[in-house]
Amino acid sequence: MKKIYVGNFSFSMTESELRSLFEPHGSIESATIATDRDTGRSRGFGFVSMPSDEEAEKAMAALNGKDLGGRALTVNEARPQTQRIGFRDGGRGGDRKPRQRRGPRW
Repeated sequence: MKKIYVGNFSFSMTESELRSLFEPHGSIESATIATDRDTGRSRGFGFVSMPSDEEAEKAMAALNGKDLGGRALTVNEARPQTQRIGFRDGGRGGDRKPRQRRGPRW
């Protein structure tokens, strides 16, 4: 199974349109579009999972750089998701020492 990143498509693209874009190149396990948490709007990229690595390679070669609605698609193998720094530590990174508290100004 190979997971494929698909980027730079129109914000109006639906998951069924994304699926139909890849169907001529082989069988598709899933097609998802990343959406904004607050608005639910598309973020302009998504992922397609294909069970056959060979078909996935052919699809990536055929669709990378393809013009779709005036935009050149970016299609390549998805990288594993990295752990992001959350707001709990103030965005300073988890390995830093806590800040020293300042004394009163009076």
